[in-house]
Amino acid sequence: MKTLFDKHSSKSEAMLTAIAHMPTKSLPVLMDSDFQQTLTDVDYMRVAVLLAQKSYNEGGCPIGAVIVDDSSQQIVGKGHNTLVQESHPYNHGETSAIRDAGRIDFSKTTLFTSLSPCDVCATLLYMRGFNRVVVGDITNANGNEALLVKKGVQVDILEDAQGIALYAKFRKEKPAQDLEDWQGLSGLNNAEQ
Repeated sequence: MKTLFDKHSSKSEAMLTAIAHMPTKSLPVLMDSDFQQTLTDVDYMRVAVLLAQKSYNEGGCPIGAVIVDDSSQQIVGKGHNTLVQESHPYNHGETSAIRDAGRIDFSKTTLFTSLSPCDVCATLLYMRGFNRVVVGDITNANGNEALLVKKGVQVDILEDAQGIALYAKFRKEKPAQDLEDWQGLSGLNNAEQ
């Protein structure tokens, strides 16, 4: 089967945007395995940030995540925060990507997240046995990286300037939504009192 992207394709922002927006199960139509071998941590983080941008454009919290199989470099799950869009308190970028990946052995994968994981997501990451987590923004939020390391997860920081700027903009524009995403409606209600 002929794909759009192969080992001879030059990577671009438009190409990474297509990867971010294409359903995960359809990615083999878009790119072949040779092309996937050319993707780097920076590329995967860019896809996570593009997913965060998608959430922001939908009116949601700008957080995206990508799960990559460590041996094949294949993207096996992607997601973005849909707290607002789906009215679901734990559809965070990481949980959405895990749901998209399905029932797989996460110990053979790396998760790229555009923002430091919250308590719930960090717990899920070590409970599911992720091998490695790459965090794209510890400027706007941090704290669970040490917990993940303590639980045996390799944590790498690969801050993405575009993702950092996007989350800072969101936090300034919608502080109540940001607080709700991190602490729920009870946290928001307590802050308003």
